Amino acid sequence: MDFPKFQELVTNRDGFAQMENPTATGEYFSDSCGDMYTFYLKIGPGERIDDISYFTTGCGFGVATCAIVTSLAKGKTVQEAEQISTKDVEDYLGGYPERKRDYPERVLEALHITLSNYRSAQAPTTAAESFSKIN
Repeated sequence: MDFPKFQELVTNRDGFAQMENPTATGEYFSDSCGDMYTFYLKIGPGERIDDISYFTTGCGFGVATCAIVTSLAKGKTVQEAEQISTKDVEDYLGGYPERKRDYPERVLEALHITLSNYRSAQAPTTAAESFSKIN
C-alpha cells in the first residue's frame, strides 16, 4: 500500500461534498462496520460524468476509497464507470491491508447504486405510467 498516497487522499478529501442539484444520487450502508457512503453525480451529454462527489461517515479508508472512486469515475461515461473494478481501486492505492480489503467493494456498491438510480430515472415511462401521471 502506498501510505503517503493514502495520507494525501485522507487529508485532501478530494470530492468530499454534498452536491447541489445532482443528476443522480445513491447511498450504501455497510452492515459490517456502520459506514454510510453517498455519491452525487452530474451527468452531461453522452452520459458523461461531468462531476462527482461523495459524503461518507466512514473512517480514513472509507474517505480514501471514495476519493479514489471519484477520481476514477470523473469524465467517464456511465457505462465506463459501471466497469470500474475493485482491482482498479486497489491498484490506484497499491493494495489494501487485509483487514481493509472490502472497502473497494463497498464503495463501488455505492457507486453502482447511484448509477442504477440514474438509469432508472432515465428509463422511458410506459403509456400506462404516463396516463396515471396525467390523471
